[in-house]
Amino acid sequence: MIIERKQFTKQIKDAFEQFSVCGILGPRQCGKTTLAHDFSKANFEKVYLFDLEDPSHLDQLQNPKAALDPLSGLIIIDEIQRKPDLFPYLRVLSDYSDKKFLILGSASVDLLRQASESLTGRIDYLELTPFNVGEVEDLQKHWCQGGFPRSYLATSYTNSLKWRKNYVSGFIERDLRSIEIQLNAATMRQLWMLIAHYHGQILNYSDIGRSLGTSDMTIRRYINILSQTFMIRLLQPWHENISKRQIKAPKIYMRDTGLLHATLNIQENDWYAHPVRGASFEGYIIEELIRKFGQECEYYFWRTHTGDELDLLVIKDGKRYGFEVKLADAPEVTKSMHVALNDLKLEHLYIVTMSDRIYQKVDKISVLGAKCIADWKGCDA
Repeated sequence: MIIERKQFTKQIKDAFEQFSVCGILGPRQCGKTTLAHDFSKANFEKVYLFDLEDPSHLDQLQNPKAALDPLSGLIIIDEIQRKPDLFPYLRVLSDYSDKKFLILGSASVDLLRQASESLTGRIDYLELTPFNVGEVEDLQKHWCQGGFPRSYLATSYTNSLKWRKNYVSGFIERDLRSIEIQLNAATMRQLWMLIAHYHGQILNYSDIGRSLGTSDMTIRRYINILSQTFMIRLLQPWHENISKRQIKAPKIYMRDTGLLHATLNIQENDWYAHPVRGASFEGYIIEELIRKFGQECEYYFWRTHTGDELDLLVIKDGKRYGFEVKLADAPEVTKSMHVALNDLKLEHLYIVTMSDRIYQKVDKISVLGAKCIADWKGCDA
């Protein structure tokens, strides 16, 4: 089964119309290399690939001038985080040649900041996620197994689960070390397991630090690493100037629910009754909505000490929209929703469910089916 990722190939093409370097960033094995190959075959006659996980390719680029100067067309450099000292030389080539560079990395711009600053004004970045809700046919499978290609496309749930468990082990024990991050693998593994249990909850660094017998500063650094390598999402709280005490700590989610379920060792037959199911669905929908709206919007959650809350606040073009995630087939409009609508001055509030319908419940409150997110025209429709 081949899933075309047309929206991302278009983003690369648009980037090259203005910049000589395009960076595709995202978690390992989310499809960056496949996307680069598909794009290059359709748009360039001359293509050169350097995979920095290949020792011979890495050796070639020890002398980047000799390796890259004679080439023309498109040059793809995969796993760029393994050799960040290439960035300054790419700046020189981008200024004085007509070469195009497609660089792929498993670390965020922030994690590569010192090296990537030399390309400021010469590079456009895009984040490639695992398969999103608009790219798959089976929404339930996508939520359960996650969006990583090898997990979603596995021939059975058992094979998918095995792949996901191996992925987590490899990420902690090998991948983080490949970008020279100093950490204790055993502590990181324990932290990863704790995050699975904290999924969708308010993050307390001190509590986690005490549980693991380490400082909250170490926990902060490790969680920041997981965020910068696209594995978790920290959803920040929104503070409204109202006469209510509000939560000021972030919520934490594993970005791929398939990895969440593998970490908790959820078997296929256990899925429908598992206690994490509600929190998992909340994280799944929040991630899909953020992918839908893109990087130009702001994202928060809101909660007061009296229990009023909103799962996701999206600020788009200065306007505020709210989202509450419910597994119920026929969700009720709650008092908390009306409070959020009024206190946060929302344009509209959407209750997102696992359905294929969009309809209005009451004034300014509508139901949005998860299966409709991909084709939904957005808040202004």
